[in-house]
Amino acid sequence: MASEKLTEYERKRLQNIKRNDEMLAFLKIQSKTSDLSAISNSKRVATKSYKVSPQKKLKPESPVVIRRSMRSRGMPPDSEGLRDDVLSSVNEISKTLSPVNSPPCVVGPLSFKDAYAGTGSVKVLIDTILSVAKNNPHCGVTKEEIDTDSVLERKPQVGITVKEEFDGVKACKGESLSEKGELRSPIKEEVNASKVCKDENFSGKDDVGSCNLIKGVVKSEIKIEMSELGSCVDLGSLTLKPENIARIMQGKVLVVKCSPWSNVRMVVAGNKYGNVGFWNLNSEQDEGDAIYLYHVHTAPVSEIVFQQSFSSKIFSSSYDGLIRLMDAEKEVFNLVYSNEYSLFSLSQQPNNVNSLYFGKGSGGLSSWDVRAGKSSSEWLLHESRINTIDFNSQNPNIMATSSSDATAYLWDLRCMAADKPKPLKVTKHKKAIQSAYFSPSGRCLATTSTDDTVGIWSGVNLENSFMINHNNQTGRWISTFRAIWGWDDSCIFIGNMKRGVDVISPFQRKTITTLESPHVTAIPCRFHAHPYQVGTLAGATSGGQVYVWTSD
Repeated sequence: MASEKLTEYERKRLQNIKRNDEMLAFLKIQSKTSDLSAISNSKRVATKSYKVSPQKKLKPESPVVIRRSMRSRGMPPDSEGLRDDVLSSVNEISKTLSPVNSPPCVVGPLSFKDAYAGTGSVKVLIDTILSVAKNNPHCGVTKEEIDTDSVLERKPQVGITVKEEFDGVKACKGESLSEKGELRSPIKEEVNASKVCKDENFSGKDDVGSCNLIKGVVKSEIKIEMSELGSCVDLGSLTLKPENIARIMQGKVLVVKCSPWSNVRMVVAGNKYGNVGFWNLNSEQDEGDAIYLYHVHTAPVSEIVFQQSFSSKIFSSSYDGLIRLMDAEKEVFNLVYSNEYSLFSLSQQPNNVNSLYFGKGSGGLSSWDVRAGKSSSEWLLHESRINTIDFNSQNPNIMATSSSDATAYLWDLRCMAADKPKPLKVTKHKKAIQSAYFSPSGRCLATTSTDDTVGIWSGVNLENSFMINHNNQTGRWISTFRAIWGWDDSCIFIGNMKRGVDVISPFQRKTITTLESPHVTAIPCRFHAHPYQVGTLAGATSGGQVYVWTSD
């Protein structure tokens, strides 16, 4: 009776179920399923029990609000805008993040008018440079002075008054190289060069014998009057006055230089935006009118060099691969060199106005003939970028290079092979070496490394060395520290992270004092001692500020 009450659809459904069961039984699906289940249970080591947490009550969902602009809603725009204080802060941030009045990259001559990014009168700066360069008695050694047989009076260094009487080609001054590349002293009475790096006092007169250069005999009669070999300036008298502080540009300063003029104090600096700024401290105008800013490069300025004998011309190198020559007479920044590789260092060999040496790319060094406009030599000296190039003041053929590959080398330019040049001396640190500079006497070398040390190398062949601990961790926002020599061999200046300037004594092998001032509001990181005004020290910060310490 029950089957008679089923509909046709239900009867067909039951038939399908019966047929499927017969098929499963024929294929033995149920037995295989049970076997697999038994195997999985045997492999299971332990079973975890989980507590079932009570279901949380769902909060009522907040209504979804669709944001619509005032324009789509047909409402008039807000006329008030941002507050004045917000706008001023935004403007300040935008100024610090981008260069001012940045012209496009010009691979060619760049006029003063097109490069000028300041507000003062350019004519005042040009007239100042031309007048000083014409009348200044310390503009370097000209070729005519080298060729004549006149007696040259030189600025005393390390308390030594030097009178040189040249005979023939004037190229030997104070020290020479032997055939083995060793530094040797021309003084007849044996004076060890390492004494310059000791706290000793000397007096009296020492006659100096002849100095014979191996290649081309050069004789020089030198009389040295030794005085007390202490510091030529009282470090306690170095002060920072408010009028000697100015923000000459925006952005991180990578290089700062004092002009090589004895009667005018002018500071030139280059920053990471490719700007070159001039600050005339002797100007009677207001601070803003005494600062002149030029956008010369499109990348950070790596070095600034005053051309010898023509102090109205200034070289500048940049990471953009360009070297420009500022010519105040023609009011133009001429293009001296162009390359696809970044230029990280630049220097000029003493007594050779036509030579330029610059480090490019990853460890390359090039010698450029300015007059011929071509490269004279190229070498691969380091495994990484060359940060500084410096020449020995007593022997211009001796060159020191520092690199990020943690090495600093001494080279003799007269015997550098084109394929594999061999250095005279190898100095090493644990990390990158940011600088390597000769002392004013040429008898010592100071290196600065990111391994938190300052190395001092002295002796006849720089065989004596020691390390002085110093915190050189500046981070990415502050330019790396570079220890520079003062006006003699008695002190080294380097910035610290406490807004001061540490003074290191090579004699005592430690930091002897720190220049501090309440006027210093940032960390001075790059320095330069005025070559003719003893006691004038310029320092620059990563915010574009320049401080100039002077001696009373």
